[in-house]
Amino acid sequence: MKTKLLGNISPRNFLRDYWQKKPLLVRGALPGFQGLLTPADLISLACRDDAQSRLVMQKNGKWEVRHGPFTSRIFSRLPKKNWTLLVQDVNHFLPEARELLLKFNFIPHARLDDLMVSYAPEEGGVGPHFDSYDVFLLQGMGRRYWQISAQQDKTLVKDGPLKILCDFRPEQEWMLEPGDMLYLPPGYAHNGVAADRCMTYSIGFRAPAYQELATQFLIYLQDNSMIEGIYHDPDISFQSHPGRISRDMLRQAGAALDKIKWNLVDIERFLGIYLTEPKSHVFFTPPSQPMTQQAFAHRIRDGKLQLDLKSRMLFSGKNIFLNGDAYTVGIQARRLLGKLADSLALPVAEDLDDESLTLLYQWYLYGYVEI
Repeated sequence: MKTKLLGNISPRNFLRDYWQKKPLLVRGALPGFQGLLTPADLISLACRDDAQSRLVMQKNGKWEVRHGPFTSRIFSRLPKKNWTLLVQDVNHFLPEARELLLKFNFIPHARLDDLMVSYAPEEGGVGPHFDSYDVFLLQGMGRRYWQISAQQDKTLVKDGPLKILCDFRPEQEWMLEPGDMLYLPPGYAHNGVAADRCMTYSIGFRAPAYQELATQFLIYLQDNSMIEGIYHDPDISFQSHPGRISRDMLRQAGAALDKIKWNLVDIERFLGIYLTEPKSHVFFTPPSQPMTQQAFAHRIRDGKLQLDLKSRMLFSGKNIFLNGDAYTVGIQARRLLGKLADSLALPVAEDLDDESLTLLYQWYLYGYVEI
């Protein structure tokens, strides 16, 4: 079905023709959209200890980056031009941000990273650069001037605080107004400059490097593998060079390490755990006065349960993954909890089984879900 969000292109056709292939400019992707926050709201977020924020400034042609949390006093001393405030994971703090992200659920949740929001006065920006992930740049209040390029030269300015391109050669340019949106695949060079006071909503999709996946998978295997036995050499022979590693030792160690095995089930569990692992700065708050499991069950059946804004949930096969943990569940629980993973919320749960109830109540006590 065609959608205005993608310029009257269906999600299937967008994925086929544009996703990770070429940019797409959509005028009026969200008609009437002025944003979810005011500049003052974003500044307040940037002053929180549990938010990740950056302040990017350009002075005399040089770039400077400061990391939050900030104090509101800092912003009262900033110049009228040439700076940008960026706050990551706004969807952790704002229910409306989650609703915005759900508009992009034609991309699997496993690929979603976060909603970053930026505010800039006139001429504010972060310089010409490229990202290694897909991003939808949705314009809120104000106007931003965008230039993009498919250039292959990715040489960066040396020793800079930001990854700024040395030689940016724009090929296309547009002025985005409230509700307009620009999709960029990975590696596309781009530069956005505020034409006036403006806010941009960046919906980013994670793309882990294979080296990162390999490193984390080896850590997973370390925690989930057991190789029996201990090195032994009752028939060791005399060596004229005691500093040399013998061939017998190499063969025995090789035979032991060859016992490290994995299959698709291991990869499935690893990916579910890895992709839902909360970022290092994320913490959950258990309810201060938790209700009983019986009262909890009544509330679920009568009302609406949803994931905490910071929770990440996926499922695959017999497994449910939530915030870095794996749970193997039965068919009925998979069906119900799968709905929670898809929609991030449950409507009235009339078919609530004992296994689902036990898990949901446990997650409620952890602060992973809320009512």
